Amino acid sequence: MTSAVILAAGFGARLRPITDTRPKCMVSLAGRSLLDRQLEVFRDCGIDDVSIVLGHAPESVDPAVYPLRRFMNEEYRSTNMVASLMRASALFDGTRDVLVSYGDIVYERRVLESVLANRHEISVAVDRRWRDLWELRMDDPLSDAETMRIASNGRIEELGKKPKSYDDVQGQYIGLFRVAARVAPKVVEFHHRLPPEGPYDGRDRSNMFMTSFIQALIDAGFDVGAAFIDGGWLEIDQLADLERYEGLAGKGTLSGYYDDRL
Repeated sequence: MTSAVILAAGFGARLRPITDTRPKCMVSLAGRSLLDRQLEVFRDCGIDDVSIVLGHAPESVDPAVYPLRRFMNEEYRSTNMVASLMRASALFDGTRDVLVSYGDIVYERRVLESVLANRHEISVAVDRRWRDLWELRMDDPLSDAETMRIASNGRIEELGKKPKSYDDVQGQYIGLFRVAARVAPKVVEFHHRLPPEGPYDGRDRSNMFMTSFIQALIDAGFDVGAAFIDGGWLEIDQLADLERYEGLAGKGTLSGYYDDRL
């Protein structure tokens, strides 16, 4: 059995003014919100126990329309993604796997199926075709990419650092991973034992990046592995992303990157 939690507390400043009154998960892509698109994929994969971590504009996620278990990160303006995840630590009680998804991404069913089928203790979605999406979104993909080094046994050795060349990038983390029930309580305990002051890639514990936390788990000996995918997802991080995707959708060519029928 698998529970899912969507991290959607952030303000989404790069998507203003759309996000002035809503979190990023409520941004519309080709006529449907990112949240609706994620929930449909969860249902298709048999996941009906879904929670969401909210912070900015929680009232815009109508409980009558979205009867999800809710956690709040009231400190969303001064904390980061890991802190939001820990607001939902009650889910990590060891009774079921926990799927963690950022609220500003969408993905095809096959992407989620790859993560669910992966048998590492912590299974991280890694896109081997990441350059297709990065080249659509920016002139210099390497300037925005992060390292991803993977051993021959599928274990991730390094992620989230600044790459020196494309050789340092065997794929990209997309903001989706699954924590197996057998280690879920240990993941929370490990977080709570981390020194609050850090530093974790130059940040304290409350503001650490999720990649920094995953790297800390790797360094501590957790079995963190790659669930490989080849495209089939989008990140909506800024207005330029949304404008590009909407333009492709209008031409009927968005399916080359993300096809909600798959």
